[in-house]
Amino acid sequence: MKNKKKAVKLLRYSGENMRGKTVIVTGANSGIGKALAGELLKLRARVIMACRDLRSAEEAAQDIKKQAGPENGEVVIKHLDLASLRSIRNFCEEVTQEESQVDVLINNAGIYQCPYTKTDEGFEMQLGVNHLGHFLLTHLLLDLLKASAPSRIVVVSSKLYKYGHINFDDLNSENNYNKAFCYSQSKLANLLFTLELAHRLEGTGVTVNALTPGIVRTRLGRHIQIPLLAKPLFYLASLVFFKSPLEGAQTPLYLACSPEVEGVSGKCFANCEEEELLPKATDEEAAKKLWDISRRMVGLAD
Repeated sequence: MKNKKKAVKLLRYSGENMRGKTVIVTGANSGIGKALAGELLKLRARVIMACRDLRSAEEAAQDIKKQAGPENGEVVIKHLDLASLRSIRNFCEEVTQEESQVDVLINNAGIYQCPYTKTDEGFEMQLGVNHLGHFLLTHLLLDLLKASAPSRIVVVSSKLYKYGHINFDDLNSENNYNKAFCYSQSKLANLLFTLELAHRLEGTGVTVNALTPGIVRTRLGRHIQIPLLAKPLFYLASLVFFKSPLEGAQTPLYLACSPEVEGVSGKCFANCEEEELLPKATDEEAAKKLWDISRRMVGLAD
């Protein structure tokens, strides 16, 4: 309970930290993203909700504005489909033209253990959305983030990275698809991306850190099949053992606005404290290799 209490305390003492700051949150229409956007709004930030489903985003925006009350921050809704490189480029072009600054980019959106499907460009969906989409998004916003320094990038990973590895021989899962492995692979990719990006951002005033939020009651598991008779039991168990979206939002909120992590980069956090990672998530060689391959896959290679 100690960590939870520390996380909740953060909301009380963050105060005016985010007034006048612009924060982009991907997947801000539900779950952790929605809770996070709501908390940032209370801290008087300008929140750009980057969402694929605009109707859901509108409903979420109305909800968080109502909860935040008057005299808080500002909400802007923009369309972003991370399964489409064209959509990502359009989003970044729009942001670059309309926003004079971006202080924090929070790569939160994700898809979990979906049936085998492909993105518009033919990437396996979990790798495409969870890693490659955010990889391109971050790259295209880097100039604006550097111009807004000191600024921060926050990457939402998962403890399930432990069960994956980067299958460089079949990164796109063309030969074999295991939905659980592909999710874990994509979350490990998030951590290796954070590691390599931190090196490349040294001296720029832009930091990047990852986090693992723990098990949170969200729609992320909508593709998981639970027997009908087991659903009430699963629901009761989730109330007891799973974090609420607001609890799950505490660590990304901490990384977005806490003075305690000013200048900290290339780390991973859980429950607002630095987390020790397995060696495969701190493998410099694998991080560099994945970086180079990802650049080519999204069309950034020189």
